[in-house]
Amino acid sequence: MTLPPLPVLAAHAAGWRDAPWPDGLEHHARRALLDWFAATLPGARRQPATLLAAALAGERGPGQALCYVDGQRGAPRHAALLNGIASHTVEFDDIHRDSGLHPGSPTVAAVLALAQARGADMDALLRAMAAGYEVGGRVALAVQPSHYRMWHTTATVGTIAAAVAGAVLLGCDAARIGHAMALAATMTGGLQQAFRGEGMSKPMHAGRAAEAGLLAAQAAAAGVTGAPDVLDGAAGFAAATSDSTGQWGRALEGLGARFVIGEMTFKNHGCCGHIFPALDGLLALRARHLFAPDDVVQVHIAGYRATAEICDRPRVHTEQEARFSLQYCVAALLHHGAVRLDAFAPERLRDPVLHGFMPRVSVSLAPELAEAYPRRRAARLRLVLRDGTVLEHEQPTRKGDPEDPLTDAELDAKFHELADPVLGVPAARALRRLIRQGTWLPGGA
Repeated sequence: MTLPPLPVLAAHAAGWRDAPWPDGLEHHARRALLDWFAATLPGARRQPATLLAAALAGERGPGQALCYVDGQRGAPRHAALLNGIASHTVEFDDIHRDSGLHPGSPTVAAVLALAQARGADMDALLRAMAAGYEVGGRVALAVQPSHYRMWHTTATVGTIAAAVAGAVLLGCDAARIGHAMALAATMTGGLQQAFRGEGMSKPMHAGRAAEAGLLAAQAAAAGVTGAPDVLDGAAGFAAATSDSTGQWGRALEGLGARFVIGEMTFKNHGCCGHIFPALDGLLALRARHLFAPDDVVQVHIAGYRATAEICDRPRVHTEQEARFSLQYCVAALLHHGAVRLDAFAPERLRDPVLHGFMPRVSVSLAPELAEAYPRRRAARLRLVLRDGTVLEHEQPTRKGDPEDPLTDAELDAKFHELADPVLGVPAARALRRLIRQGTWLPGGA
């Protein structure tokens, strides 16, 4: 008889607390923590995190959890909410490619705040992170790709990942970790439509997942119980948010042998990850053919479903829209060489040269690429140059994916690019050294 997925995953999560680290995996966990800070620190200076920090200042509560948005300490759930929002704002946060989950934003925001509040050490933090990533990635695998048609996986499954990490750090046994998962599953939410147009909802998804995940973990630790079949039941999480009660055989394959936190994608561009194959393909074409933006008459991108449905935005007005516009990001890359934070600065968003180029970029769905998603994220490019030359290229992977990962040096450079302007160079270097090698907790009181 096949065991239901919840107790299997909960038992696996409980084992992270004191089992030996699998070969090299602690290093991967430290990379994930460094990348979380890289994404979070610039987001902590931007709306909506800054707006919410001011609005909720009176609800901070007592505690030692550090809110990176305003630099104040308070209750873990308060810090988790605001830090989670900040971490998902500038679109530089990590991705589990195969499941479509951004686990770092909610998981690290939740468990780091709890670890700071409890005075935990670095090893406890990293182990809890690894457990949250593992369970979150595997639950997401069970419901993809159909889940992503309507739901934002980081908002939904991210809540479960945060709950698991929090429960592990709180010392819960397998049974209570299972209750944390069950409680979190019924608190999930986050709609695709929230980021298909204007508005600031998307970063709030990650913050709310971190906060709700901590609530579930604290409730389970206090003895509150959840429904054990809430993941795979007839009216459970998978059935409600995907086209089945869950592909659990696929999700549990290799449990204990392959690890989500060791297979992360760390972003190499500051925009929606569904645009990355097109940008990497353009860089490859330009390296071979050395064309200038004015030489390009037409760019056509054929991609998988999310690229075509989410990122085909021929007109943009806001930073949020631009980060999800293939047309804008292609124009920015060709004119400025990269899509980093400055690509979305106000003067760039108003640049008539970029807006004038955007109508040259078109997007379509390639059914065979859609079939391979999410494990393969590819794009086909066709450029027509002014002299009539036609350039074609298929980009099979993304820089930063497990097949072509950021090296440690590249990840360190990304961290300093994003963290130095916020912390200053000496403080950023000290934080990087602590994350890479230290035994005590970042932001510990």
